[in-house]
Amino acid sequence: MEQANVYFTDLRCRPGVSLPEKLQKLARAAGMGEIDFTRKLTAIKMHFGEPGNLAFLRPNYAKALADLVKELGGVPFLTDCNTLYPGRRKNALEHLEAAYENGFFPLATGCQVLIGDGLRGDDDVEVPVEGAEHIRTAKIGKAIMEADVVLTLNHFKGHEQTGFGGVLKNLGMGCGSRRGKMEQHAQGKPLVKQDRCVGCGRCARQCAHGAISFGEDGRASIDHEKCVGCGRCIAACSSDAVVPGQDSAASELSCRMAEYAKAVVAGRPHFHISLVIDVSPYCDCHGENDVPILPDVGMFASFDPVALDQACADACMRQQPMPGSHLDDMMHKPGFHDCHDHFTNSMPITDWRVCLAHAEKLGVGTRSYQLMTV
Repeated sequence: MEQANVYFTDLRCRPGVSLPEKLQKLARAAGMGEIDFTRKLTAIKMHFGEPGNLAFLRPNYAKALADLVKELGGVPFLTDCNTLYPGRRKNALEHLEAAYENGFFPLATGCQVLIGDGLRGDDDVEVPVEGAEHIRTAKIGKAIMEADVVLTLNHFKGHEQTGFGGVLKNLGMGCGSRRGKMEQHAQGKPLVKQDRCVGCGRCARQCAHGAISFGEDGRASIDHEKCVGCGRCIAACSSDAVVPGQDSAASELSCRMAEYAKAVVAGRPHFHISLVIDVSPYCDCHGENDVPILPDVGMFASFDPVALDQACADACMRQQPMPGSHLDDMMHKPGFHDCHDHFTNSMPITDWRVCLAHAEKLGVGTRSYQLMTV
């Protein structure tokens, strides 16, 4: 595969030029206008942030990208899929409220906001993935699969299971429906934490396979012989008693995520922008954010999602850890082993290279790139 072009601009803004304007200039320079957007429904996949977290990308950036899509003749919408874990974004209604609370609503962003996998996270499409080693079909939010063009606007930051979250995670994990996230994340099927169960019966009413029953104490349990792992019971539970099963090994999770990313982009136009700012140690799915582990770097853009993640990671490796951050704390622990990698030093169980290598093997993109400064 030929070397990919990745475009970069710093965060300096002299009087008269704003960061949203720089994002648009970067996208143009990187060739986004080469895509035929004419009357095309264009999904802009991003993370709206769990309420309480303030590290997520501001809606101003989303508006800049949506405005550019409209200028090019497209019909943009912002989208994300429901979460697997309990929180403020586990069904479409709460998810939209969370998005609005964080500033993502049509008047602010210039386009509509849709939850890609429907009300309860089960509105998905099964997409075969050529060359996949861990899945047969990827379960992707239907609204995302029905879009003509897919763009991603990514907050590049640390992650406790994948090392970092960038474009491949935004595509793979982020576009998976609830059962898609279950397939990527968990080796086991949902479990009921008995001390939290209030016996309301909502989970059983959502189960299409009769896998949930109630004991003499009125608390639910799940028959894993009947359970298909769709995860609808997790969304239905108002007391957060139903939880995902055992997490997959980090390396297997990364590979499945790469396979899901391929399902989203294969066969249609796609383009990606990543902002390496507020590089928090944890995902924006947390209801809080710690201080950044690294200084702000800039904005990157490319047609190649693998090259883009590699370029962002390389830029991060050239930075010095922020004093007083989680990364700094880890590096000063007794017995610290230096992996010469900021993300692995921050989260020692992770190896982000696994995802990129598997995505490259699948033909999603290349890790070899040329950096072009705008």
